[in-house]
Amino acid sequence: MSTPVFITGVAGFLGSHLADALLARGHIVRGIDNLDGGYKDNVPDGVEFRDADCRDMASYADLLTGVDLVYNCAAAAYEGLSVFSPSHVYEHTCGATVAVASASIQAGVRRIVHCSSMSRYGEGEPPFTEDMTPAPLTPYGIAKYASELTIRSLCDTHGVEYNIAVPHNIIGPRQRYCDPYRNVAAIMINRMLRGERPVIYGDGSQIRCFSFVDDVVSCLVRLGEDPAVRGEVVNVGPDENPVTVRTLAETIAEVIGIPCDPIFMPERPLEVHHATCDSGKARRLLGYETRTTLREGIVSMVDFIRERGVREFDYDIELEIVSGLTPATWTERLI
Repeated sequence: MSTPVFITGVAGFLGSHLADALLARGHIVRGIDNLDGGYKDNVPDGVEFRDADCRDMASYADLLTGVDLVYNCAAAAYEGLSVFSPSHVYEHTCGATVAVASASIQAGVRRIVHCSSMSRYGEGEPPFTEDMTPAPLTPYGIAKYASELTIRSLCDTHGVEYNIAVPHNIIGPRQRYCDPYRNVAAIMINRMLRGERPVIYGDGSQIRCFSFVDDVVSCLVRLGEDPAVRGEVVNVGPDENPVTVRTLAETIAEVIGIPCDPIFMPERPLEVHHATCDSGKARRLLGYETRTTLREGIVSMVDFIRERGVREFDYDIELEIVSGLTPATWTERLI
């Protein structure tokens, strides 16, 4: 019988797709999620699931018994919001990671795969490479990098293997689309399917590469299973065909079949203008390939949201700092 694998954030977008892939490979999968950022019906059949917060180690310690491999996908992945709700984001990102690492090491796991973020690079020279010295700008990016350092410190000290994945701008079905603070493609699709115009911060010239979730998951599987790959930090996602946020909105409008008429809002503080990563290391170590185009990814998201039904946006995270810099889209609930 396969040794159990444990996933945090298993009801979330990335965690649920990873669970699918591991189940298909014959693994026993256990997982937790506090359902703040995921949907319970994302959890695949066959996962031993518990509604639990990563920070509450006692609530899931028994699920780690006999576990060989832990994937830490859970985080309050709110880069822009972290400038205005830093306590919430930091605690549910770095605090959660520290607790998961501690509980996992105590349980005797062999390897931890931690999901970091491109926000670790800050305003580095694009495309970002793994050998760059991280210089995060936002509380979220700082929390993610602090999480990496904690994973390294604890795993090196206690003899546990680890890898750190750096996904960026992941899109695909199951992404939370009623969240006004993150997931730009999902927000735009939900709005446009509701007959509303997409919102763009700044002039829309920000440059990104969008990663389809299945392409990212294939790399995460390798980071967990390949005995020759350990102690690595690896960018996971495409470095081909970067697009602007304005082009993203136009692509979504084309797929839905409506005109693209964005609402432009003031740019957000600390938003990096050009953020793309080099994928050479993932190609060498993990056999990474970009198999899904941006348009194909958008089509799958539109189909998912249409089938599930559009939703009102849920402003369930309190703004801790409200000032003249706080986007009016949030203070006035305009999304």
